[in-house]
Amino acid sequence: MKKFLTVDIGNTQMVFGIFKGEELLCHWRLSSNHHLTSDELAWQLHGMFEQFKQNPSKIDGIMVASVVPHLDVTLAEACERVCAKTAVFTGSQDVKIGMAIDYKNPREVGADRIANAVAAKAAFGAPVIILDCGTATTFDIVSPQGHYAGGLIIPGMEVSLKALSQRAAKLPEISVSRTETLIARDTVSSMQAGTYWAAVDGIKGLIRRLQSIETYASAPIVSTGGLSNQLLEDLPEITAHRPHLTLDGLRLLATQHFDS
Repeated sequence: MKKFLTVDIGNTQMVFGIFKGEELLCHWRLSSNHHLTSDELAWQLHGMFEQFKQNPSKIDGIMVASVVPHLDVTLAEACERVCAKTAVFTGSQDVKIGMAIDYKNPREVGADRIANAVAAKAAFGAPVIILDCGTATTFDIVSPQGHYAGGLIIPGMEVSLKALSQRAAKLPEISVSRTETLIARDTVSSMQAGTYWAAVDGIKGLIRRLQSIETYASAPIVSTGGLSNQLLEDLPEITAHRPHLTLDGLRLLATQHFDS
């Protein structure tokens, strides 16, 4: 049974996962430091393989989704050094995703969004709606015909809070947190309450609008992304939560690519 290393390079973090067949053996996150060198990343990557008692020479293929082009060469060189394998990037002409893309320019669609759509379609069929809460909050839509139909992109909660603190001199830089009360009595709690509950109600509203379209009235809603855990208890609209949806999509693409 083949082993694949899957890598999701996001704007904030790089998420790594090692699969043996369909089983996710281990996963970890590293910061998407734009100044990271290939030597530094190779050292970190080698350390994670050791920590999880995985042999890098046993990796049969590497599949990557990246939305940070600056890190692509860094990651590829680190993988070559540690695993002695060439990393394959989704979006390249060699990778067949088995899904039509209805975007005007298919190359504009983020590689992670395509991986999410591939995994959600495989698990839930079509149509399906994917909610990914990370640096950005995105919706990705798979049509009843199984096409990547398009989606929506809005600022993520952390991005919204950071922009607020940067543009308003007296507002501090804080982290996202769910508040029990809506009407807060200090600045930090006011920012957290406003950001969190606006995100919840905004997502609810978009789900309602999407499902008001007859084609998607009964489409399951699948959530993923680093910030989605914080929202789950307030979003009963979510059908299923898949924290490793992107990695699983990359596994499916790797299986198809390296077995073909």
